[in-house]
Formats: sequence, C-alpha cells, structure tokens
Amino acid sequence: MDDTTKNPPDKRDLSEVFRQRLRTLLQRSGLNQSAFAAAVGIDRSALSQLLAGSSARLPRAETLMNIAARHQVSLDWLLGLSHDEGITGELRENLEIAEAEGGFGQTLLARWHAEAIGTKIRYVPSTIPDLLRTEHVILYEAETALQSREAQIGEARYRVDYNRRPETDMEVCMSRQTLEVFARGEGIWQNLPLDVRVEQIAHMTQLLKDLYPTFRLFLYDGRRRYSAPYTVFGPYRAALYIGGMYLVLNATQSVATLTRHFDNLIRAAEVNAHETADFVQSLSFD
Repeated sequence: MDDTTKNPPDKRDLSEVFRQRLRTLLQRSGLNQSAFAAAVGIDRSALSQLLAGSSARLPRAETLMNIAARHQVSLDWLLGLSHDEGITGELRENLEIAEAEGGFGQTLLARWHAEAIGTKIRYVPSTIPDLLRTEHVILYEAETALQSREAQIGEARYRVDYNRRPETDMEVCMSRQTLEVFARGEGIWQNLPLDVRVEQIAHMTQLLKDLYPTFRLFLYDGRRRYSAPYTVFGPYRAALYIGGMYLVLNATQSVATLTRHFDNLIRAAEVNAHETADFVQSLSFD
C-alpha cells in the first residue's frame, strides 16, 4: 500500500499539482492558450482560470480525460497521483472504421467480444442474428456478404460457443416482422426453399431455449420502432454495422447514448426473452 492510499491527497494539493502539470503540457505543446484550450474542448477563459490558481476546483472529468488523451499522459500523472507520466492503457480515438471481412477469429469483432466478456453485450442485428442461422441460411445469404462462406460459418459457431459460457450476458433486440417475413419466404428470402426455412425456425427455437438466459432475444414492432444494426460491447465501445465495415465509437457519451437507445427498444418489446422461443416456434410459413 502506498502513501496515497493511507493518506488521500488534499484536494488543494491535487489542484496545485494539476495546475503545474497543465502548465508543463501548455509549454510543451508550443500552442498559445486559445489553441490549447480549443484542442481539449474548453474556452480560453476556462483555461486561464485553471492556470491562475484562484480556487482549488478541479475541471470536469471529461476535461481531464480530454487533456490526458490529447497530450498522451496518464490521468494519475496529471493529478499528481503518480510520477509515471506514460499512459496506463491504450488511448483510442473516439471514432474508428473497421473492415468486417476476413476470418472471424482474427477480426476486431472477435477481439471486442473477448474484451467484453463478463459485461453486458447489446446487439441489434441486421437480419437473423448470426449465431442463430443454420449453415443452409448462411450459404444462401453469403452472396450478399463480403465474408467467405467458411468465415461466416466459423463466426456463427464462435458466437454459439461464446454464448454458452456462464459469464456471458447478451441481449438482442430486433423487429418481429423480420422473423415473420423470413418464415413466409418473402423479401430477401423469397427464393429460399420451404424445407430450409422450416429447418431454420426449428434450429432457432432450440438455440433460444438452450442459450437462455445468457442469450436473450427481445422482439419489438418494426412498424412502431426502428434501429440500425449495432452492437454495444459493455461500457467500452459501440460498433454500427454499415455494410462491409463497422463505424466504431469509443467515446463514453456515445456508448451511453446507444445503450439508452437499446434499453428503449427493450422497453417497447412486444415479445420478451422468455417468450421468444415459443413465438418463433409458432411462426406461420404461409
């Protein structure tokens, strides 16, 4: 146990060390105060107040994180809690674009799932959730996807295995009309044989029973609600699927906004997770 754990620093001491280190970063940057302030998302007058030392007030958490990220230093160093100036973890950009092609086990998507294990994953699929598809349906849909058939089959198997882990917590929300249209063989599935659709519905029904409650599928009315496909990986990031690639958001506020959107979809669900297997089993093929 170090001294800071035994005796937490006085707030006035923290603010003074923060002020000194803020001045250090300003000098290193070579920027004037206006440019420095703009780069970390505050106005010049706010920066002047922080540098003046007229109060023991520290800036907001968002401002502290912006300063640390912009100048590649750790928050602990910035607040005088550590002499180690280096960042303690990877600092990511707030927005990235990631390709959705290649073998699933080697993709960023697989890594994001692995990193989020033990936290809640929220998922809005573009059609039938990948892990619930049979190989026949995967092969039928493969022509419109960038991934190879083998990669898609491997991805489906990985996701099923992932959701069999006891520490998994995944919620999925989609429109019930997507499943109704599939069962009737309409839309993109109009050329899919009846026996393949029957097999898919039976496969999906069984998996929903087997994976519950670590995997929970909610169904809302697509005539009343709409959502683009996306996944929220715990508190870490959200990935919006835009066809062949993912728009990845790492900013805490963006992740929280999409989480709230997902929670609102669940609140509007007409079929709850414990009812979904029976709903799927009852779908009409006519």
